[in-house]
Amino acid sequence: MKNRLVIVLVVLLSVALCATSFAAKGDYERHETIVVGGGSWSPATSWNPLFPDAATGTVGLVYEPLFHYNPVTNEHKPWLVTRGEWISDTVWEIELRSEPYWADGTPLTAADVVFTYELARDNELTYSPIWRTLKEVKAISSRVVQFVFKTPTYQEWQMELYSRPIIPKHIWENVASDDLMVLTNSTPIGSGPYKPDYTGPDRNVWVRDDNWWGIDVFGKPAPKAIVDMIIFENNVALGMLMQRTLDLSNYFIPGVPAIKDPFQITTWFDGPPYMLQANTALLVLNSNRAPMNDAKFRRALAFAVNPDVIVERVFEHMVPPADPTGLFGGWTDYRDQSVVDEYGFYYDPVRAGAMLDAAGYVDANGDGWRDNPDGTAMRFEIIVPSGWTDWMESIRIISEHFRAIGINATPSFPDQSVYDERIQTGDFDMCINNFGSGTSGSPFSYWNWVANHNINRSHVTEGNYGRYENQQLFDLIFEFNQKLPMSDESLAVASEIQRILLEEMPAIPFWLNGMWGQSSNEYWTNWPTEHNPFGYPCTWGGNWQFGTIEMLINLKSTR
Repeated sequence: MKNRLVIVLVVLLSVALCATSFAAKGDYERHETIVVGGGSWSPATSWNPLFPDAATGTVGLVYEPLFHYNPVTNEHKPWLVTRGEWISDTVWEIELRSEPYWADGTPLTAADVVFTYELARDNELTYSPIWRTLKEVKAISSRVVQFVFKTPTYQEWQMELYSRPIIPKHIWENVASDDLMVLTNSTPIGSGPYKPDYTGPDRNVWVRDDNWWGIDVFGKPAPKAIVDMIIFENNVALGMLMQRTLDLSNYFIPGVPAIKDPFQITTWFDGPPYMLQANTALLVLNSNRAPMNDAKFRRALAFAVNPDVIVERVFEHMVPPADPTGLFGGWTDYRDQSVVDEYGFYYDPVRAGAMLDAAGYVDANGDGWRDNPDGTAMRFEIIVPSGWTDWMESIRIISEHFRAIGINATPSFPDQSVYDERIQTGDFDMCINNFGSGTSGSPFSYWNWVANHNINRSHVTEGNYGRYENQQLFDLIFEFNQKLPMSDESLAVASEIQRILLEEMPAIPFWLNGMWGQSSNEYWTNWPTEHNPFGYPCTWGGNWQFGTIEMLINLKSTR
């Protein structure tokens, strides 16, 4: 089977796109250039850090946050600052480094930090909601800033620290309010190690700023240029990786275990699961439709599916099954084993069947399918977007396992736009989704997505697509947000959240999607791995400050 897979991959190699020229404006040698793919899906049209769809890398490469976050160690790394701490229950204080300056040579000071946040207070920006709890941001000196809160949301603040790019006051104070979100900002003045160089139909290119302030503090990034390829087919990325024209692939590529050694491909782990975990894939159940409105029915489904089969058949052991809580990475600091022992689930189709029998879901008419307690027929559709081949195969397996215990479920693959519309409007039975379950500095982001309270609207966009309603749970998630990280109080609330989610099962976590990362050693070595965990090999949007800059600093050219 392995030999057959390798043959198939070699065939794919022969038809893959061959990208051999990487020069942009500058004439960069190949050994000075890192070619990456998987982060960008269109040519860049904006480098505006206030615009949510700005070029991937705008935040991290050009504009920097106060902290970086390491998902592997669950640590916040001071970046623009030397420290950050709660000096009282309602005041967070930072001290900026003395070294940072903007690309035009202007010092980066407390005034820039204050301006960045006051801009969101005085204008409608994506991060303006922070002022619901924030009272004041004030400069104590040129390097010390205090964030004064009305009611602190400690957990969200953990994520804010690495999410918000600081922007230069002396540039942006001259931008009209109406232009703040639409300015393309094609020649950005940031504080980061790279700046835009070129954008084309198949790539976005960045060039190193050799005057970056961080060189003396963190070291100089090794690549002089970053070529971020725009590749729509995983098979093309596979071919380029095997041709060694792609240095880092952040695509889901089936067959990596087979090509890893023959083509000298580096992955985070040497063996299964090969990849770091990036998010939790859940089966979301529409609680507005019977019998998904019955917690006994939802919970029985959790015991009916063997995620090990999905991990083996679909992902070739490149990902692990999910924990029953859905928690992974740094979130597991809040995991309560006693709750899992009492309320967790596992693959046991006999138990699943017995639970359904006890709840009245039996085959009333002898056609082989279970019916509702009132005798009416049950039939379910599980949806994922067409073309998402790993999820498509996964719901085929889930459907097989449901059908094995008499649940009439079939997979369906609408176009992604249709899928998005259906989950947002509640026009579905079951779906796989992970849109808001990505790694973060607090499990608040996960719980606030799985059980988001904003469900009484025509289009639900913030999670909880199944529209599960439980005010007690909503209140607990809100309460957790107001507790200091890893305090006795936050651990107690986290335990109760896990209990309710496992008892009620509004969504079932089945596997952990990987932070897909495969790298070639033809031009660059010293990639981050389990044994060399200095950085984070990921170019996805919002991930550059997770350790990707550290990766660039520590890479070594083979020349």
